[in-house]
Amino acid sequence: MMNNKLQKSILFVVSGTLACCHSSLKRNQKENAPNIIIIFTDDQGYNDLGCYGAKGFETPNIDSLSSEGMRFTDFYVAANVCSPSRAALLTGCYPQRVGIPEVLAPCGPEWTKGRSDIGLNPDETTLPEMLKTKGYATACIGKWHLGHHKDFLPVHNGFDEFFGLPYSNDMRPETDTTYPPLPLMKGDSVIQTNPDQQYLTTWYTEYALDFIKRNSSKPFFLYLAHSMPHVPLYVSEKFRGKSQQGLYGDVIMEIDWSVGQIVTTLKGLGIDKNTLIIFTSDNGPWLVYGNHAGSAYPLREGKSTTFEGGQREACIMVWPGKIPVGSECHEVISTIDLLPTIAEITGAELPQNKIDGLSILPILKDEKNAKSPHDAFYFYTGDSLEAIRSGKWKLYFPHKYRTVTDPGKDGAQGITREAETGYELYDLENDISEKINVIDQHPGIAEDMKEKASRFDKELKYEKRQPGIVLKSKADSI
Repeated sequence: MMNNKLQKSILFVVSGTLACCHSSLKRNQKENAPNIIIIFTDDQGYNDLGCYGAKGFETPNIDSLSSEGMRFTDFYVAANVCSPSRAALLTGCYPQRVGIPEVLAPCGPEWTKGRSDIGLNPDETTLPEMLKTKGYATACIGKWHLGHHKDFLPVHNGFDEFFGLPYSNDMRPETDTTYPPLPLMKGDSVIQTNPDQQYLTTWYTEYALDFIKRNSSKPFFLYLAHSMPHVPLYVSEKFRGKSQQGLYGDVIMEIDWSVGQIVTTLKGLGIDKNTLIIFTSDNGPWLVYGNHAGSAYPLREGKSTTFEGGQREACIMVWPGKIPVGSECHEVISTIDLLPTIAEITGAELPQNKIDGLSILPILKDEKNAKSPHDAFYFYTGDSLEAIRSGKWKLYFPHKYRTVTDPGKDGAQGITREAETGYELYDLENDISEKINVIDQHPGIAEDMKEKASRFDKELKYEKRQPGIVLKSKADSI
């Protein structure tokens, strides 16, 4: 399955015995310093979990997490594509604020020009950097996609360890011959090129388990960013053909298996009750790939759009004894809120640079009258503000987008056409699918939201910071 060099390099199997018994581990892990695990999948739809209504495949391990913690119904990622969404998660900012409004890429096709020599600015304070001030061990496993040059890689931005791909799994010579070989990395070194992707989910999981075991006596932060179910889809033999939905369902079932392995390991080490687990995805499904894409049902559209299907995501959070069992949150929450929430939980200081997220700890603790800390949430494509949500209302501004007219099949990309929307207002409380434009019935609400959005957009553009930039003559190539 893997060559000996790679097996030795990433140390999948932990030899020997644990340094101390379970009760000792519990004493060594301070109650106010819980382990943090964020599991971030790629292009998974709102409807792609059993506890959110999935059909054709089962996700028993993730569903179990839902029953043991809090399920979010109005949880948003801060962007509708990969790199910006990840920048927001790790900085607590709208991605436009930190200069990552679009997808980054290595040297490749025409569209990548201007995006191959930038990355997340090292001057930004990332979530792992914040946690390291409190003594946390940190690891990024899976997909990074915030710059592939050395200075931008995880181990130079707060993570002690990195094992995975520096960008999307489709950025490879098979997709476009101008792409370089796809690198599998450990730290800031390439350990294999063009890896057999059917093993990625298994490899990521095994490395994650290894990291947890090696750091079980102290607080740790694990950022497990799966490459799947981004196309091209790959699954190991143990799950191939297991679902009724075909390859996509198989892939999700393997991710569910991965979650189960992590939970089982935490329980075996006796540290599950002192661990906060967060499961969500980076953006909605890539619908143009048809049966190789997920479902955002009952939401409108998917990835690359600011409609609900593009940015509203399934999200589950579990923290035994802190988050109420079997609870639901219907407040507007976002990935930008994770950093400040974790800061409050751990006592870490917030970044010196301005952030957009706010702590949702009162919601997690189910405190009386706990509400969303945001009076509005903003939706961008690139640097263009396309929508605002305030309470139950969502207002769209005139913009163009692409909608699928003929979905692809078995990995082939389908056909899209350009569509356009004017000013549209939706009552998401009663119209989650965004089918009935009620702007004519509520012109005053629309005008107030326009003014609020305009003010925020002007302030954001005035205050935005620059990404990290690598001069080609000084770039450290991987």
